[in-house]
This record gives sequence, C-alpha cells and structure tokens, in this order.
Amino acid sequence: MMRGCSLKHIFYCLIVLVFIYVVFHPDRHAKIYSYISDDNILSKIISNYVQTSTDNLQNCEYKQMLESAFEIFDINDLFKHDYNNIKAGGEYTPDCLPKFSTAVIVCYRNRTQQLDAFIRYMHSYLPKQNIHYRIFIAEQNDSAPFNRALMLNYGSMIAMKYNFSCLILHDVDLLPLNSGNIYACTQQPRHMSCSIDIMRFNLPYYEIVGGVLAIQSEQYKLINGMSNQYYGWGGEDDDLYRRMIAKKLHPIRFSPWISKYTMLFHKHETPSPNRYTVLADSLKRQESDGLNTLDRNYEVKLRPLFTHVIVN
Repeated sequence: MMRGCSLKHIFYCLIVLVFIYVVFHPDRHAKIYSYISDDNILSKIISNYVQTSTDNLQNCEYKQMLESAFEIFDINDLFKHDYNNIKAGGEYTPDCLPKFSTAVIVCYRNRTQQLDAFIRYMHSYLPKQNIHYRIFIAEQNDSAPFNRALMLNYGSMIAMKYNFSCLILHDVDLLPLNSGNIYACTQQPRHMSCSIDIMRFNLPYYEIVGGVLAIQSEQYKLINGMSNQYYGWGGEDDDLYRRMIAKKLHPIRFSPWISKYTMLFHKHETPSPNRYTVLADSLKRQESDGLNTLDRNYEVKLRPLFTHVIVN
C-alpha cells in the first residue's frame, strides 16, 4: 500500500513538473524567425545624415561599436547623465561626422514616471551609437480613449517637417537592452522590439510590428501612415502591418539578442471592443485615413530634452 501511494505521488509530481515546464519554459510558443545576421547589420542600414556645418570632422566609427555590442543588465547605469550635450528639443549630434540621422517618435499620455525614465535612459543610450537624433513626444491632450496610432502620425508629421528621413515609432514603456540595436533605418521597415522580457523574449506572432518600428519617412508617406480610427488598446499595429504589405514593404528583424527590450511596469489598457471590426476593412480606408487626414489642432514646444507635440 505504501509503495503504491509513493508511486502515485511521484506520478502526480511528474505531471505537475511537466505542466510547469510547458507553461513557464522561456521557449514556449517561441517563433523562429529569419533575421539579419549581426555581422551584416551595417550593410543593411541606410546612411542618411546630411551635413549642415562646415566643420572638418572625422567620420564616426560603427563597426567596432557593433562588434563590441553588449547586453545591458542594469538599466539604472544609463540614468546617470548630465545632458549638457543635448540641444533644446532633445537633439543630439556626435562630435564626429555621423552616417545616420533619426527621429524617435513616442506616443504618450498620462505616464509621467515612464516618460521621465524613457527620456533619461534614451539620452544616455543613443549617444553611444554615434548617431544624430531628436526625440519627439506626441501627447494626446483630450479626454477621448488613447489613440496610439494618431499620436505616432502627428509626431511623424512634425519630424518630417524637421527633414528627418528615418522614423522610429516607439512606445514610451520600452527600453532597449543591447547596445548594438542601432537606431537607424534599413531598406525595408524594421521591427526592432521582437524580443521583450515580458514576453519571455519570444516573438508572439510573425506579423507583429508593435512596440518599436523603424521606417523611412518616404515609406511612411507611401502607406499614408497609420490608421487614425483605433481609439483604445489594440488593432492599430495589425492594421499597420497590412498597410505595409499592401505597398510591398516587408518588415525585417535583427537577431533576438540584438533586439532585446525591457518593458517598464504599467497598468495594462482595456482592449477596444471594436478593434476587430475596424481592422476588417483596414485596406479600404488606407488612402483616406492616415497622414492625409490629420487636422491642425496641435502645437509644438521645444522642451530641454524633447520636442513636445501636443495634440488637442
């Protein structure tokens, strides 16, 4: 009897262990996706910086920076920065001649602590990449449900007025964890945040392009930006993917190691109940819903560490 009970208990314990392994193993539901190899990154990134000064500067170095890329384990180390080299509006230019010029577009509302952490972190992280960049914060300043895509459209529109040809569409709660995840554009749009800690560094599904996406300004205009119809959480990224595919733009990725991000803690939004209905006819609206339907009810203010686009 005792032997039978012991075997029974062992059997049940094994079942529990297998269940725990299946549910919590980091490779559960992992998507094995194709990506640009680490040693081929520089050949895929577009050189787009336009020199405006007559300074005789040496070219910035990138090969060694990528070869010595490292994973950031303590993000607090990157919060220590004096910001003296950041110009009004959140613009940075290295003391060498950069190849890459990038606008970081962040959608935002009512997340003051996250915004503060994001700004401080990125102004320490990005200068190490020897790129010219400017951070644009597009804030929704009304009482309607949050419209992430609409804010990214406004931020991108203003960035293009500043003549940026490379846009990084960015969530405020994501921080890059690898120094080699260079903030620049490739020939095809690049899904940059395909390895996030809260998702156990797995890619949830192949078509996902949410979180952080790099796209050329001309490509963003070609697809007419993102749809402005998604109020509340969800749907707008799948809509964006469909828009890109419709215009023969196929997102690429770098390796999971390079593409690591951490997500800052926040209360998750309630999913929009009509997101699937709006998504169903997304391509029918592509030419009449996006960048070309933005109104002029906004203002732009230069803050010490970012360009503030306030959408009323």
